[in-house]
Amino acid sequence: MTRILSCDWGSSFCRLRLADAESMDILAEEISGKGIADTFNKWKATRNNNDEKRMSFFIGILKEHIQKIEVAVGSLQGIPLIISGMASSSAGMLELPYRHVPFATGGSGANTHFIKANKDFDHDILLISGVQTDNDVMRGEETQLIGCITNEMNNDDEKMFIFPGTHSKHILVKNKQVVGFKTYMTGEFFELLSQKSILHNSVQQNQHLSGNLKSFRQGVQDAVGANLLHASFMVRTNELLQRFSKEENYHYLSGLLTGTEFQDIVHTNVEEIFLCCGSNLKAFYEEALNITGLISRVNILPPERVDKSVIRGQLKIFYHFKQKYEHHIQS
Repeated sequence: MTRILSCDWGSSFCRLRLADAESMDILAEEISGKGIADTFNKWKATRNNNDEKRMSFFIGILKEHIQKIEVAVGSLQGIPLIISGMASSSAGMLELPYRHVPFATGGSGANTHFIKANKDFDHDILLISGVQTDNDVMRGEETQLIGCITNEMNNDDEKMFIFPGTHSKHILVKNKQVVGFKTYMTGEFFELLSQKSILHNSVQQNQHLSGNLKSFRQGVQDAVGANLLHASFMVRTNELLQRFSKEENYHYLSGLLTGTEFQDIVHTNVEEIFLCCGSNLKAFYEEALNITGLISRVNILPPERVDKSVIRGQLKIFYHFKQKYEHHIQS
């Protein structure tokens, strides 16, 4: 196997990439807003509850993405497709049960489902499930974690891995196993407050942190020990009392929510923390770590490594599955 099709299918986006299985280089990619939530809603609108038809519906979306990549690189016939994220959820193409912690960080314990290629879809599919504790769940971040961890990191010491996003994950690893994690709805709260609450009139979207550092830093600082229900209303008073412009206020709200997410970490005893952050969020989280005084305990992984972590993690899980599958066939 020299190439794979890697699919990271989240709630909001579907990211399909053709990758070199040795170098992890991305040869082509197709990103769309046809996330699991949108796809599931369209599936429900068909009013067809047949599981086989449901699978075909989701595969039809994947076919569209594959065909777009084929226009650029030629035929992809027979190349295996590995899917992680929300595709294995109750709203996905096939619901798979979660694997309970402790969960091996090498990928050997991942719960997977294999779908053999057929005349309608000529790609073997390996669908990867998620992980749960007694009161929390994740799908997709476990694959990123497996892809981020190096041999040097994978020792027996306790460490925490932070994955920022719509639903940020703080994952606790010990003895080469995930032993716990917490989910923080940072990105989703930011979207709801900035776009769908009364606060949307007090902010204006602007992605340039450099010109808005003062307000972002103030938001992080105001989050310390604050009640978020009260502190978030300050976004409105900031604008009404002309404390910040709407663009500055946008970053104040971002800092407020990021600072709130970090409050649990400030009081943790974990000495070794890894920030696993793509290039789009790195500057924001790095600045927040500085303000909260956590930066001395944090190792910031290179964004280019994090950006490829899904591919690397999927391949590790795929190779473990392949070994088990071949052993089963031989026996």
